[in-house]
Amino acid sequence: MRIGKEEIEAFRVHLEERECAAATVAKYMHDVGVLAVFCGGVIEDKTTLIAFKEHLQRGYAVSSVNSMLAAVNSFLTYMGQPVWRLRYLKAPRSAFRGQEKELTRREYERMVSAAKKQGNERMEMLLQTICATGIRVSEVRAITVDILRRGRAEIRNKGRVRTVLLPKKLCRELVSYCKRQGIRSGPVFVTRTGRPLDRSNIWKMMKRLGHMARVVSTKVYPHNLRHLFARTYYKTYKDIVRLADVLGHASIDTTRIYTARTGEEQQRQIEHLPLLL
Repeated sequence: MRIGKEEIEAFRVHLEERECAAATVAKYMHDVGVLAVFCGGVIEDKTTLIAFKEHLQRGYAVSSVNSMLAAVNSFLTYMGQPVWRLRYLKAPRSAFRGQEKELTRREYERMVSAAKKQGNERMEMLLQTICATGIRVSEVRAITVDILRRGRAEIRNKGRVRTVLLPKKLCRELVSYCKRQGIRSGPVFVTRTGRPLDRSNIWKMMKRLGHMARVVSTKVYPHNLRHLFARTYYKTYKDIVRLADVLGHASIDTTRIYTARTGEEQQRQIEHLPLLL
């Protein structure tokens, strides 16, 4: 089976026609490109693919390998070779969430405060919008001036549609922000040239802000704001089913990752069990 530029481009068109997210398309293109380089543009049989999988295992973590295999398997199905699909690696799921990666409420407040002191109102409002709604960074562009009047946004992701509710206080503050910035229509968060902020823009701005706020860099990325929203929601309402709906998860198993406690929290709970005599 040939795997050249034409095949990869056709696969890209296929993904876009399926309305896959732009970030997903970009990642799949990258991962299939890595496979093409490894096999020299030709896959003789499944043996080549197994060798590719073993190659990935030597250089990537289990989660990264499985992520790349998902792209390869999707490509193989598209190319009419579903029997060549590779099995994903199995790894025990950690019962705890590493504290070194968990953004705390206090660190989040420091970042918002740093943005305010810097006079960066856009970042100040952007951080609070993501954290107060739990939206994905790719969904930020769905927050428009028109939506602020309704207080809810219909977001499409991976073939599903969900309603994201915006707190009234957030809507009021964003309306005021738009007036000060002269934003009358379209996306609320835009670049100086008026284009919607994308994942790359937001990631870079957050990293700079995290440095200013003295927050460890491993904790500073947009998705961690979504994690903070999920942990706060679950701690308040203890309703994982509703949380899955709010986050747009198809499976509660995915939501459990967001609500996992740190080892330190689990230790404190165990210490308080009245079982030692």
